[in-house]
Amino acid sequence: MKKTIIMALALSATLFACKSSQKTAKSKNEVKLNNEIDSISYALAVDFFTGVKGNLFDSLNLDAFMLGARQVYANQPTAMERDAAGKYIQSVSAEYQQKAQEKYIMKNEQFLEENKKKEGVITTESGLQYKVIKTGTGESPKVSDQVTVHYTGRLIDGSMFDSSVERGEPATFPVGGVIQGWVEALQLMNTGAKFELYIPSNLGYGSRGAGNVIPPNSTLIFEVELLKIN
Repeated sequence: MKKTIIMALALSATLFACKSSQKTAKSKNEVKLNNEIDSISYALAVDFFTGVKGNLFDSLNLDAFMLGARQVYANQPTAMERDAAGKYIQSVSAEYQQKAQEKYIMKNEQFLEENKKKEGVITTESGLQYKVIKTGTGESPKVSDQVTVHYTGRLIDGSMFDSSVERGEPATFPVGGVIQGWVEALQLMNTGAKFELYIPSNLGYGSRGAGNVIPPNSTLIFEVELLKIN
């Protein structure tokens, strides 16, 4: 992140010029990308501020930001040396990230607390929540079995992170080879059944998350259909 901020500062001179010339509401939304410098400056701003606003800082003082850019470009003295600025960014970023994670954990816990009160939702001793969408008529798998399922996985905000349904190909795997929430839920299902699962993070991917698609401490929502026991 430090590198991105420094790059954005280094190439934001044209952005400052655009800002200082904004005299009307209409002109604030207009930008002329006449050359490569204009384009890279604008692209860096869009990329940088989208990432910062969405993932870290809810607001920034753009006047202070542009002042720093102008001073660096003009080789003028700055209020912070580069090394000091970098250390400050790291310190504040860590604090914001911690607060954001605490907020995210609370939001996921609140979801589960409210969800368990809904009609049809069953909560097991482990904290797994599930709802039967369709009952099955076949046998239930054991932890040593291999099963074939169709599934769609989402976060509590509704964003989908994986789906065999979307791929058009069911998944086959050992019952004991998946996250604990699945291990427990699959053994509650009969062949042909379809459940909606609400898996607390400690029965999912926990504090580590999963790549870039499942953040740490995420509650997972799966719609799972048990097609067969292999």
